Amino acid sequence: MPHPAPSWASLSPSERLADAPVVRRGGHWWLVSSSGAVLASDRAFTRELDCLATDMAAANRAVTDLHNGGDTSVREARR
Repeated sequence: MPHPAPSWASLSPSERLADAPVVRRGGHWWLVSSSGAVLASDRAFTRELDCLATDMAAANRAVTDLHNGGDTSVREARR
């Protein structure tokens, strides 16, 4: 018999942190697995998750900018 999809599987990609087993929902970080989720309550750990999420968002914007031709310095350096 197939297992039902876990409740966190329906999260939007913007709530997930890359392929890490963590999501941000309702202003809180959650550690997730196929058997459920646990609220991440360690402040140092959640600050690091916040920093990682901020850095990944900046990297995603930079890649999008490159694809859209927005960063000419990188394109010129490749020549």
